[in-house]
Parts: sequence; C-alpha cells; structure tokens
Amino acid sequence: MEKKAPSLFNLAVIVGALGYFVDVYDLLLFSIIRIPSLKSLGLSAADIKMKGQDILTIQMYGLLIGGIIWGILGDKKGRLRVLFASIILYSLGSIANGMVHTVGQYELARFVTGLGLAGELGAGITLVSELMPKERRGIATSWVAGIGLSGAVFAFLIKVWCVGPDGEGWRTCYYIGGALGFVLLLMRVGVLESGMYKSMVGKEVSRGNILKLFTNGQRFKKYLTAILIALPNWYVIGVLISFCNDFASDMKVRGAVDPGMGIMVSYAAISVGDVLIGFVSQWFRSRKISLWIFNLITVIGVLWFFDLQGASPASMYWACVVLGFGTGFWAMFVTMAAEQFGTNIRATVATTVPNMARGSLAVIVMPLFHALVPSLGHFKGGWMTGVIVFAIAFVALAMTPETFGKDLNYIEPL
Repeated sequence: MEKKAPSLFNLAVIVGALGYFVDVYDLLLFSIIRIPSLKSLGLSAADIKMKGQDILTIQMYGLLIGGIIWGILGDKKGRLRVLFASIILYSLGSIANGMVHTVGQYELARFVTGLGLAGELGAGITLVSELMPKERRGIATSWVAGIGLSGAVFAFLIKVWCVGPDGEGWRTCYYIGGALGFVLLLMRVGVLESGMYKSMVGKEVSRGNILKLFTNGQRFKKYLTAILIALPNWYVIGVLISFCNDFASDMKVRGAVDPGMGIMVSYAAISVGDVLIGFVSQWFRSRKISLWIFNLITVIGVLWFFDLQGASPASMYWACVVLGFGTGFWAMFVTMAAEQFGTNIRATVATTVPNMARGSLAVIVMPLFHALVPSLGHFKGGWMTGVIVFAIAFVALAMTPETFGKDLNYIEPL
C-alpha cells in the first residue's frame, strides 16, 4: 500500500488541476467574450458596459450562494460527491450560456454557471490537502491552481479561434466549456475520497455547520480574515483588468486595449505566480511571508497601471502581467483557510472562502468603486478603491495565524 499511495496522490493533484482548469475557463469566459456576445444580442456600446457589469455581478452572486451550498455538502456528503455534482451543474450552465437570446436569459445562465463553479476549487483543494503529506501540501495545491488558472489563457485562445470579426462564434466557446466539463467528469472516477473524511463518517460529530463559524469569536475572526486577504485579487481582476479598456480610454492610452487580452496575459502570469508561491512558502516555511511578498508585487503593479498616461497598449498589457503575477496567491490563500479548521468543517470553509472572496467583487469592491466614481471620476475612483481594498487586506493578513506544516487530522470542536 505504501508504494501505491504516491500515485493516488498524484492522480488527485492532476485531476484537481484539470478540474480547476475547466472551472477558470468557464468563470472567465464571459469577461473575455463579453463585448461580442452582448453586441450580438443587440446592445449599444453604453449598454454593453453597464449590462456587462450587471451580468458579472449576478455571476458572482451565484458563486457566493453556491459556495455556501457546496461547502456544507462537502462536509456532510463528502468531497467527491460535491465535485461530481458541481461539474455537472456548471457544464450544463455553460451549454445554456451558448443558447441565450436575451440579457435576462444571459443573467440566469451566468447565475446557474456560477452556482456550479462554486464547488470545484474548495472541494478540490480540501481533497488534495487531506491526501498529501503536510510537508508537500503547499506545493501540491499551488500546482493545482497554477495549472488550473491557465484555463483563462485557453479561454482567450478559444475566443481567438472561434469568434470572427463580426462577433459570431461566441456561442461555440460556451459549448466547448460544457464539453470539457463532461470529459472531466469521466476522469474523476479514479480519484479516491479523503481518508480523513472517511474516518470521520459514522462518528457523532457535527459536520458542515456553517452557523458555527459565526458563534465563536476566535473562529469568526479566522474565517473573516481568510476571506479579506483575497480582496486585492478581485479588485485587480474584476475592476482593473476586466475594464482595462475603459481605464485606458481615461488615461489616453495610444491605441485600442482589448480586455480579453488583458485577462489572458494576466492569468498566464497568475498561473506562474501560483506555482512559484508554493516554492516560496516552502523556502521560508511560511505561508504569510509568501503572501506579503506577492502583495508587494501587486502594489507595484497597481502603481504602474495608474501611471500609464499616454502609454501604448503594450505597456498596459505588461502592467497586467505584473498585476497577474502579484495576485498569484489564490491557491495559497485557500490552502491557508483550509489549514485553519478541522476536518468536520474544512470543506465548508475551503469552499465558501474563495467564493466569498469572489463575491466580494459584487458586495464590496464594485459597490465601493461605483460609490467613488461619481465624485472622483473613473481614474481617481479606481485607485482610491485600491487604497481601501489593500488596507483592509493587509490588516486581515497581519491578523491571520501561520499554518505552514500544520497537522490537519483533527475535529473542530463545534
């Protein structure tokens, strides 16, 4: 049995990485084909901007709600069951996106897709974290995210191949996402359930009780800070990069800027960052030091982004690369969240935390940005939003306990 264990662990990492690859493909596809898809539905340029923000917000609400549902089920019914069910839902949702003909239908399809996508990463990270030896946990989960996040690059390439100059072909991009999900479903068959979870089943243990995260002060503080340390990620992706064409217009960038290209190059850099941060964490034997380093890189990227007055589109894309690399701490922040809680509520935490962070775009970042823009303008409102977001995240990171090398085989006293 000792000789077989590594291959099982490797299979979990590989399939987890490919699962997250499809997840990111579907998650970012709307932002990449937002303009041609909405234009084909007959929207004006002004409506494309406003409705695009609305649809993205609704998708984030789906992620937020789905994270709660899948997280609880992951602790009550098992990590693998959540993975199977979430893949089926977001695959069907992706196919439904390709069949929409009105904005209302598009909003519903993105909401359902968001619900499905919410279960993939948290359950996958929980499973890999519980299967891998604690000394290799950070590197394994970093590989999951690093490979998975390259799904955004693949989504952009599919857009280039499928979407013509007239905007037609965007529906095919969604059909491909749905097909990839069902192929992934077949690959999941060989993955085993977590031994930590199975050893807990049958015992008189409270599992997946999300309310218990809010009834204990120390537990709530750990949960809240775990979410808030990722605010810069969605400020960068959801505001700066997704709408980099609008910022480029305000800053008089000399030429057209494609937000799809911005997303593609930033996620290529995020993939690299997410792999490297696992080794940085291993080198320093600290999750927190690695996060401080990558946050510093992100701040440098933000300063560069807002100093692009009259620059070329290439300069804007290079700024997106730096921003992407700096925010390449997605797997590390989810791993830290999982490591702070016991087996009986770990999937709930690891699934809700990334989706609460994603949902923060809809409930914190975008409302803050929209509140500041009327009085400060697009440009000043953008960087002021960043100042507030980073201040919150840095306080949260300072309050977060170190989790490197922590033993995860324990029950949370709920």
